[in-house]
Amino acid sequence: MLDILVVEDNKEIGTLLSDFLRKENYTVTVADTGEKAIDIYERYGAKVIILDLMLPDIDGYAICSKIRETSNAHILIASAKTEKNDKLKGLNLGADDYIEKPYDIDILIAKINGIFKRKYAQDEMVEGNLKLNSVTRQLYVNDEEITVTDKEFELLKLLIENKGSTLKKDYLFNSIWGSDSDSYMQTLTVHIKWLREKVEDNPKEPKHIITVWGVGYRFE
Repeated sequence: MLDILVVEDNKEIGTLLSDFLRKENYTVTVADTGEKAIDIYERYGAKVIILDLMLPDIDGYAICSKIRETSNAHILIASAKTEKNDKLKGLNLGADDYIEKPYDIDILIAKINGIFKRKYAQDEMVEGNLKLNSVTRQLYVNDEEITVTDKEFELLKLLIENKGSTLKKDYLFNSIWGSDSDSYMQTLTVHIKWLREKVEDNPKEPKHIITVWGVGYRFE
């Protein structure tokens, strides 16, 4: 999964911003059209999306709405549209924040660092009877340690981070194994099965890892 997806049609701004973010040790990809942004997101995912609104094809509002259908990724709109109604529309479509252009690059970096510190730097995640420790890579179910592989751990962590949202199979596979992996999509199905055997009271009637037929999986 990418740390940051920058959606920006101005190549100079996109390059400058990505260079600054990479100096902060983030993995960054830039998309200069809405179609590219959606394609990249569906293939690889991203923890934070910095989203321009005025793009040459699909506008930023549509991208925001599309991503929000299946993901809780942090969406930060960065736009020259400064009217109150523009901001309200973006926020009502699911954006987490809105920053006006031209922005101070240091302020934007500070915002992003804060997002990662608050949202993604948790050492421990607790959901009901499940507890994941990201430092020790341990899973506990009902306070009992359960052995999991690295891929199982990452898959469960990704599902929990997007609790309540249906994640597409392609997105899950590419995020955990990578699009250039030699593994096959069936690998995802097998890992879901193994995870259910470890975290569900009744794996045949799962309460946590839910199948959304024809789409993917959702954590509840």
